[in-house]
This record gives sequence, structure tokens and C-alpha cells, in this order.
Amino acid sequence: MKNTVLLQPEKIFSATWFRSYSFITIGTFIMACGYVLFISPEKIVPGGIYGISIMLHHLLGLPIGLTALAFNIPLTIIGTKILGPRFGVKTVVAFVLTSVFVDLLSYFHGNEPLVKGETLVSGIFGGLLVGIGVALTFKAKATSGGTDVVAMILAKYTRRPLGQLMMMVDSSIVLLSYLAFGDWRIPLFSWITIFVMGRVVDTVMHGFSYDKTLFIVSDKYHEIRDSIITDLHRGGTFLHGAGMYNQADKQIIFTVVNPRELSMLQEYIHRIDPDAFVAVLDAYEILGKGFKSLSEKVEDS
Repeated sequence: MKNTVLLQPEKIFSATWFRSYSFITIGTFIMACGYVLFISPEKIVPGGIYGISIMLHHLLGLPIGLTALAFNIPLTIIGTKILGPRFGVKTVVAFVLTSVFVDLLSYFHGNEPLVKGETLVSGIFGGLLVGIGVALTFKAKATSGGTDVVAMILAKYTRRPLGQLMMMVDSSIVLLSYLAFGDWRIPLFSWITIFVMGRVVDTVMHGFSYDKTLFIVSDKYHEIRDSIITDLHRGGTFLHGAGMYNQADKQIIFTVVNPRELSMLQEYIHRIDPDAFVAVLDAYEILGKGFKSLSEKVEDS
């Protein structure tokens, strides 16, 4: 019988439950600050439901938060019917809180940008705040709803990659901002904001990592292995392969080191086998012995 591992639901009022909803509350408030203080006053359209809501706000005077909520509710219902129960209570709480915080902040702060006359600065700092807020919401195992649902539905019927479809949907909304406002600077600043948001989400979710992944192909793999273990006190894995040209058996060393160790290892490899093939990749995140443990990662997320 096939074994399956199920994620256990959070117990109400447990420490994990409070932590998740604290992340959602803080994250949605930070998102709202980004939209109200920086993005909306400069007419920046960062894709998604809030991009559409910001356009409608400036064109028709509609409240941003309430407009976003009016889109999110039917999208979530349609998404649930087509995709199944993927959108939990926390996601509903997240997009409702975001709408409430956006309209409350708009009421008390008004429509003036925090930094007047600096659209680029507003776009960068708005993207920074929204990115932090989105990442905190993701850490609570929730989303802020929006056009992600549209992309998921399109992915089901078109079989195209979800990330590609999300980019297409958001880019279409950004391009609409030119038709809405007749100013090419708006979509250009909007794309900068989207880029900043994406980078910040990745950084908050996974942290900074300067570690390097190496794939080393050499006939002197035993000597290189000894150097990695003895001189660097690191481990690794042998991968069995075959040369593409002559089909000769190859041993590939897979290992991960930090930048200081990378320089040392390259020197060791050059000394042992100047003709070795070495591929160096940025390691997005490393979990396991010698690095951050998987347990710490799960507890932090």
C-alpha cells in the first residue's frame, strides 16, 4: 500500500495558529502600506487584482480595497469550483484583511504619495513593502488571492507553465495601464516595482545564500575527493555518468561549498587535474548537514 504524508491542520489557538495569523495580519498591513503610501498615489500598476483596482480608482474614483475584494470573492468561488478546494480560510482572511487595511489607510492618509515627485523611489519602496507582506503571507501558508487564480485556471486548460501564465496575466494588466493613463512611464515604473517585489519575496522566503554548487568531472576524482574531505572538511556525492562523445564511464563529484572554500577548492582541483571540468552554480538554498537543517527551515516557515 502506498504511503502518503499529509500536512496536519493547525490546531485553533495553538502557538502555530497564532504565529500564522500574526504573519497574515502583519503581512497584509505591510502590503497595504506599500499600496497606499507609495504605489497607488503614483498610479503604478503592479499587476494583479490591485493593479486593476488602482486603475479603476484613478479612472472612476472607486475605493481600491473594496474593488479588489469585489474581484477576489468571485475569483475564489470560481477557482474553488474549477480547481477544487485549494483556497483555505487563511487565504480568504488574507485578501479580506488586505482590502480592509488598504481602504482604512487610504481614508486616514489620503491619496498623496509619501515621497512626492519621486515615482521611481515610490515604485522601489512600494515593491519592497508589498514583497515583504506577500512573503509573510506565504510563510503562513496563505496567498493574497487575485490573478494567481486566473493563471491557475488557464494552466489547467492550456497545460502551459503556471509561472509563465502568471507573468503573461500580470504583464497584460501592466500594459493596460498605458491605455488607461496614456503615459509610457507608468508601465515602465510598474515593471520595476514587480521586479523588486519578486526579488524581495524570494529573499524573505529563502534568505540570502552565497553558497555554491559544484559538479566536477575528472579522471582523478579520488584525489579531488580526498582534498574536499581532508582540506575543506566537506562532503559530497559521487554521481555515475557517461561521456557524451565516447560513452566512457565517468564519476561526477557533486558538492556544495561557501565562497571562501570555492576559491580554495578551485586551486586544489587545478593542482590535481588542470584539465578537470568544473561547473559552478549559485545555490538558491542549502538544507542539511553542515548547513541550515531541514528542521530549522520547517520551523521558520
